[in-house]
Amino acid sequence: MLEALLRFISYTNESEEGVAIRSGGGYRGLPVSRLGGDLAHFLRDDSALAQLAETLAGAPEFALSDVTLLPPVVRPGKILCIGLNYRDHSKESGFEPPTYPAVFARFANSLVAHGDPLVRPDASDLLDYECELAVVIGRGGRHLGEDEALDHVAGYSLFNDGSVRDFQLKSDQWTMGKTFDHTGAFGPELVTRDELPPGARGLRIRTVLNGETMQEANTEDMIFGVARLVAILSEAMTLSPGDVIVTGTPGGVGALRKPQVWLKPGDECTVEIDQLGSLTNPVVQEAPRHLVPTT
Repeated sequence: MLEALLRFISYTNESEEGVAIRSGGGYRGLPVSRLGGDLAHFLRDDSALAQLAETLAGAPEFALSDVTLLPPVVRPGKILCIGLNYRDHSKESGFEPPTYPAVFARFANSLVAHGDPLVRPDASDLLDYECELAVVIGRGGRHLGEDEALDHVAGYSLFNDGSVRDFQLKSDQWTMGKTFDHTGAFGPELVTRDELPPGARGLRIRTVLNGETMQEANTEDMIFGVARLVAILSEAMTLSPGDVIVTGTPGGVGALRKPQVWLKPGDECTVEIDQLGSLTNPVVQEAPRHLVPTT
């Protein structure tokens, strides 16, 4: 058991990646080469994470302006997303609340960090926002019971599950619309589970677009809580340190508003969750494709 709430970031400077811990108004960090691994390497058990915290407590201090943030887990082995996990979103989508979670995948190519731009793709103007709680797996395992599932969670973060809606709905499988390059924001920190409510329940979650609240709910409203999701997913697959479970979004998505609201270049979109902080990203347009003429 970790003794205190810890907040970690992953970052890069001009030379290499590093890991840091929040310390007062700044962060203390060291390069991955000196630590012996990235953040995911230390998530395998509480003792390893506690040792990382102790090491970083004596590291040089810096401001965020001195580095470039990365997603807290830079290259997750699995990003498992849950659809329709809030009753109000199921209702606005025209579905009955599910009795078994809808699971789809994202991939690491889709991730951007706090402050990085979400990219509206050249292929579609229908880029939507979705505020979500991200669960980061610590100690791995399979066939986990609900009573032990939360012991396998290292911590939590924020996620904006940017969705290219027309591609999402081209088939019954949603993955194509959910994993365009640079459409899923993740971060800024990994906040360890201790001192948070069990399963991160009871936390306000919302999306703010250009200063206007678009989504607002409470993680207590999730149909499948964190422990249940970990148990269900582990029936099928071994969960590994650094895997990410993105737990679903509440009602108020742009596609189902009247009139519809789509993310566009120049927008600023923020996801907020109580005790976890905020994740803010500007929106830009994908650069035009330069096709090489065939001869």
